[in-house]
Amino acid sequence: MKNQTLTNGKNDIKTIFNEKGYYLAKKVFNDQQIKILEKDFDKIVTQLSKSGENIDATWEGEKIKEIRNEKDRIVHTHNVHKYSSEWLKAFYSPKFIEVVTEILGKDVIMHHNKLFQKPAENGSPFPMHQDWSYFPTYQDSMIAGIIHISNATDEMGCLRVYEGSHKLGRVLGTNGQESSPAAILSNYPIENAIPIEAEVGDVVFFHYFTLHGSMPNRSSKTRKTVLVQMHSGTDKMEDGADHPNENLVLNGWNHHITRVKAGQ
Repeated sequence: MKNQTLTNGKNDIKTIFNEKGYYLAKKVFNDQQIKILEKDFDKIVTQLSKSGENIDATWEGEKIKEIRNEKDRIVHTHNVHKYSSEWLKAFYSPKFIEVVTEILGKDVIMHHNKLFQKPAENGSPFPMHQDWSYFPTYQDSMIAGIIHISNATDEMGCLRVYEGSHKLGRVLGTNGQESSPAAILSNYPIENAIPIEAEVGDVVFFHYFTLHGSMPNRSSKTRKTVLVQMHSGTDKMEDGADHPNENLVLNGWNHHITRVKAGQ
């Protein structure tokens, strides 16, 4: 099943997001912005490739074995704004903030962001999973926004989701890398999930309870995305969460920041 483009007005964004667990925002970034962002995206990938670090973020776990092959790879790094000022500007761009604040309200905190480049033909998949266990918040306001620097078709391994699955809430064993994944995942095979095909400049937003994943990139084209994790400024991370946390205010106010956290 192919995704139907969401063209509803601004006032419907939150309603659609709350109902479906995701929202496809069209042309959030224009062609000129994308040209600049892609140039820096490619520069980051080049720098990563020369670093000698392990930059392959291909997952382990039982479910991924069903959909990947041994040659699959995916280039990854956290926090592109630490490489490029243009990417920092992108997170504050008016159209991006306009959609985010419709979903989260006026106070928006960026927890982190991450670059993913799925190479042509052998781009790694991600099995169906929820994100909440990696960076849980007390109010469960965390969302992701996938900024598309390239087109993303189903053949290229675009995002796939189960509409309305965010209403399941927190389900243990759904982080996608479990040796014994939750039995509920058998009810949500990735093959039956909705492909959210997107074009250059589009942003797909989804809740961190939404079951999502992606198939391998078997096309002749490279898929380029930057995913931004954000939560409400009235929310905060649960104690003990050890994922990288930027605590960067994108809009409004951070109601739970402290001297200690600001210095971390």
